[in-house]
Amino acid sequence: MENNIKYPIGIQTFSEIISKEYVYVDKTMFIPLLESRGKFIFLSRPRRFGKSLLLSTLHSYFAGEKEYFKGLAIDSMNVEWKKRPVIHFDFNPENYLNENALEGLLHGYLKDFEKEYGIETEEMSPSRRFSNLVKNIHEKTGEQVVILIDEYDKPLLGLEDNKELFTKNQGILKGFFGVLKSMDRSIRFAMLTGVARFNKVSIFSDLNNLNDISLDDDFADICGWTQEELERNFHSGIDRMAKKYTVGYDDILEKMKLTYDGYLFAEGGHRLYNPFSVLNALSKKRLSYFWFHTGTPTFLAKRVKNMGIPLDSLNSYRCREDMLLSVGMDNPNPIPLLFQTGYLTIKEVRGNVYELQFPNKEVENGFAQYLQPLYLPQLNEYNGDFSVFDFQNELSDGEPEKFMERMKAMVKAVPYEQHNEAFYQNLVYLLFTLIGIDSRMEEHTNQGRPDIVVRAEKYIYIFEFKYNGSAEEAMAQIHDRDYPGRFAVDKRKVYLIGANFSTEQRGLEEYIIEKIK
Repeated sequence: MENNIKYPIGIQTFSEIISKEYVYVDKTMFIPLLESRGKFIFLSRPRRFGKSLLLSTLHSYFAGEKEYFKGLAIDSMNVEWKKRPVIHFDFNPENYLNENALEGLLHGYLKDFEKEYGIETEEMSPSRRFSNLVKNIHEKTGEQVVILIDEYDKPLLGLEDNKELFTKNQGILKGFFGVLKSMDRSIRFAMLTGVARFNKVSIFSDLNNLNDISLDDDFADICGWTQEELERNFHSGIDRMAKKYTVGYDDILEKMKLTYDGYLFAEGGHRLYNPFSVLNALSKKRLSYFWFHTGTPTFLAKRVKNMGIPLDSLNSYRCREDMLLSVGMDNPNPIPLLFQTGYLTIKEVRGNVYELQFPNKEVENGFAQYLQPLYLPQLNEYNGDFSVFDFQNELSDGEPEKFMERMKAMVKAVPYEQHNEAFYQNLVYLLFTLIGIDSRMEEHTNQGRPDIVVRAEKYIYIFEFKYNGSAEEAMAQIHDRDYPGRFAVDKRKVYLIGANFSTEQRGLEEYIIEKIK
């Protein structure tokens, strides 16, 4: 298997992954802990992060399919292997722009379960039909029912611009989940997963015994892969990619870490890799941005702009815990949903205050692509005077003066009413995020933090920007704080660039470039 590893891309059924010998990162040690935490469990994680596979694993466990767990962590744990009736809803497949899609999906699932257990039903609402189904299964089998609900919020997340349909689907889900509490004696275990934690008043008000484990230390690593899990399960795949790029194993591992690692869901957890991106990267043997292409958070980008949030502040945004777990369509603040959808993650926790950041380069670059048309429509990916491709080549080729002249011209092309310090800061952030070269904002040194350090293959660039100051001040700061000192033994050529934006002159007024080696 090590020489012919099979990557389960797009496969989220536990039994299939095991039986067909796809690589499986063992998370079964969490199952007994889940059972011990109560009857009704909720977990929020970003899309494509392993929630569906987790529920499929639970499905096989509660169905008593012990043969699939041989050699896994739970195989040596003291658990009860017993076949129980399992009802598993997956809200992923449907397009909820159709007015009747949600009710149709629910009735379809319920009809299939009724047929499986030989239960007859009258015409009734999905919630009453659900309650009738569970109680009848309990009565017929003598066993309490396990209920698994995957991506419960899918019927809501795509309707940010359709308030009427959002409200309708919200009401259906509230009624559907509300009957769970009344079926308590017939339920052995119930788990709901989703991306967003829509506030309790709107969806889960009747299910007040729901245990939300989304920020719990014990379950921080239940989805996603730790550094140790990555290296233990995918060593040969990482080695093959390193050979393709003609670099060392540790070099490719560092690139993967910068690109796909960084998620943290609780203070006591580990930094986690995005499974979807890692599987695609190893299967295709190339480092690329895979995850962000699977979603279109345009409305979140618009909310960031409408609130006037400085873009560079998203890498150090502070908020309270209760803010992270509450989402409402009437809430203009995009931060909770940016966290729950995976565009922001926990940087550190101090008391009840959470500091957030982009988890990695894939996510930061992807979100910048959605922000760019709103802030800087002049910037184009490949063509035109202000193409990202040209900016990128100029730094790769050691031509900082061409780079700065192109930036200067781009700023001049912006309508005059946008010229303020906040705009210039956002311009710098977006440009350096999108150029694709290793650009690090405010990277810590023992003397301070330069605005931007760019590491190209043959060149290093240290940028310091001033706003309504002078290029001389910017360059003086670079030297006074010895920003280039850390690169003294680096073989690459180093350029220092001090620049000043002027609101009075409406542009990039001046810059100074020094080559120090």
